[in-house]
Amino acid sequence: MIEGIRHIIFDLGGVLLNINYDLTEQAFINLGIQNFPELYSQARQTSFFDEWEKGKITRDDFAARIVDLAGIQISAGDITNAWNAMLLDFPLRRLQILQQLRLHYDLFLLSNTNAIHEEAFNKILMQNNGIRNIGVFFDKVYYSHNIGMRKPDAEIYELVLAQHDLQPAHTLFIDDSPKNIQGAAALGIQTIYLQKGMTIEQDVFKPKK
Repeated sequence: MIEGIRHIIFDLGGVLLNINYDLTEQAFINLGIQNFPELYSQARQTSFFDEWEKGKITRDDFAARIVDLAGIQISAGDITNAWNAMLLDFPLRRLQILQQLRLHYDLFLLSNTNAIHEEAFNKILMQNNGIRNIGVFFDKVYYSHNIGMRKPDAEIYELVLAQHDLQPAHTLFIDDSPKNIQGAAALGIQTIYLQKGMTIEQDVFKPKK
């Protein structure tokens, strides 16, 4: 851990929640959207998906736009299932780490997400771990679709810092996106970039020997 840290901001997908973008990509290809990889990925996405993650469009709008992109009729249920295919599980050890960290640090969750995914990952958490909402592990949860902002824009980090009077030098941000890490670091926030293959349980919060 970095010296002097008092507050920790976690990303969700790829940090706490295991995800696989390829599963959603393949699911939409199977539904007939052959160019889906060009429209959405972890590294880049069209403005439509940005609007979706900022809560600027409804679930019905989202489904209708997907149908437009496909050029064929696809049911809302199939769209939801394909969109959620990337969401896997919350490893128990990561949840235990959050419990332990809460004894010593202020914890916050900051995620670029959307209404469909929020419902789905909390359902996964309940089914697998018996916990109704990931928010129980945090002092405050910030989802992009609820606040109309998304990473890596400076305003979303500034919001979290200002609402809790956090000093950037004493705040750690953990994310698996280099763009999001750069956005936080530009404001003086301490960062850990969780590169592919890294996990918080093996590479950040390792048990003391």
